[in-house]
Amino acid sequence: MKESILVLDFGGQYNQLIARRVRECNVYCEVHPYTMTVEEIKAMAPDGIILTGGPNSVYDMSSPHGDAALFDMGIPILGICYGAQLMAWTLGGKVATAPVSEYGKTEVKITDKTGLLKDVSDTTVAWMSHTDYIETVPEGFKVTASTLVCPVAAMENEEKKLYAFQYHPEVTHSQEGMKMLSAFVHGPCGCKGEWKMDSFVENSITEIREKVGSGKVLCALSGGVDSSVAAVLMSKAVGKQLTCVFVDHGLLRKNEGDEVEAIFGPEGDYDLNFIRVNAQQRFYKALEGVTEPEAKRKIIGEEFIRVFEEEAKKIGAVDYLVQGTIYPDVIESGLGKSAVIKSHHNVGGLPDYVDFKEIIEPLRMLFKDEVRKAGLELGIPEYLVYRQPFPGPGLGVRIIGEITEEKVKIVQDADAIFREEVAAAGLAGSISQYFAALTNMRSVGVMGDFRTYDYAVALRAVTTSDFMTAESAKLPWEVIEKVTSRIVNEVDHVNRVLYDCTGKPPGTVEFE
Repeated sequence: MKESILVLDFGGQYNQLIARRVRECNVYCEVHPYTMTVEEIKAMAPDGIILTGGPNSVYDMSSPHGDAALFDMGIPILGICYGAQLMAWTLGGKVATAPVSEYGKTEVKITDKTGLLKDVSDTTVAWMSHTDYIETVPEGFKVTASTLVCPVAAMENEEKKLYAFQYHPEVTHSQEGMKMLSAFVHGPCGCKGEWKMDSFVENSITEIREKVGSGKVLCALSGGVDSSVAAVLMSKAVGKQLTCVFVDHGLLRKNEGDEVEAIFGPEGDYDLNFIRVNAQQRFYKALEGVTEPEAKRKIIGEEFIRVFEEEAKKIGAVDYLVQGTIYPDVIESGLGKSAVIKSHHNVGGLPDYVDFKEIIEPLRMLFKDEVRKAGLELGIPEYLVYRQPFPGPGLGVRIIGEITEEKVKIVQDADAIFREEVAAAGLAGSISQYFAALTNMRSVGVMGDFRTYDYAVALRAVTTSDFMTAESAKLPWEVIEKVTSRIVNEVDHVNRVLYDCTGKPPGTVEFE
């Protein structure tokens, strides 16, 4: 029986991130809703259980509480944030509104180093996000960490193998968070850590074959990292039953349509049924006069689906549509219990009716870095696996306001210059994502002694491991200076260049 950890979801934003961190410990992990019954949990036979954070108060009886019998199963359990409060409240402790809420990086003092926190520094930094706190611990528990305003930052009952953190160890801002999670997974849970990405690839291929059978499959191929990995994975699973449709919606990066066709088309490296659909004018017309970001995303999403449906009818009897959806797309689109941040065209942007038997999303539970690992495992070359991420709606979310063919050309040219100079400076490998966007701002400038009134381009570059949080990249000034000079001189209708210094949160990586 393979080692596994079960994550029970109580509605927080970081729930899949917990699973990702467990997988970094080379232990298989699944996320299930908190409503999973004790009988179902026993059937799964996990080596440990993690209770996630969530937006509710445990003392509100309308909040999710799960089955109290969970704590009598003898399986090691770790409660995080709401999960910690639920453990305390269920077992007889007291949870109340905190006199002072804690948000962000917080100094945590370790007060007992005999359990999970034995290898953690005496004082560490962890990510807090709570308005309630544990006022009194249940019988049999000891407090193992505290902050200036939170008396129970961590508690545990080693005899019953029950542990709780008020903070979020899964978030990168928690300096020793991985050490704490690893201590739980490899300590009381007893996991050796034998699960690897090749297991995910092998299992996925087997599951896809069983699901698809002799059916026909259409893959929405954009040429980006996610859809490319999904396409190759599906090709390994079902071979010539797969047809890849690449829709050039006129919102791609400069020359990208031809580059994608060169890689995946008839002359490319992969033996795929490949169809290119040039639908630029169709998308421009559908987006005419539209300025609201969510509306743009949904229009692009619907047009994509309609094009795929039309191509599927030409192929005949296509049962499945494959998309390269990954977990940050899902969480931001507000599926499940999380709040909607923005609808991704392949998730929350889908129309209500889709004319396919089923949508297959083989990468849905993976983060970007895990997708790259899967791509390498599938034998996809590094230059493809590590290429710049590109959103499904393309430049549609990098043009503020109405989208026009003229604006698309402006941002394509500016973006190409930015990417050229970042590569020339040898910085491409150290930046997770970088691009140029077109603001909806026009300002006065002077060029050649003449007054201009043209657009401002914004440059964006971020570093991140998982795209759930990100920091603005600190690019050398000489690089920004050179990019600015080239864009203003070489791109028509641009007289100003800005650099976006915002992290995520409060911003998102893309502008819309």
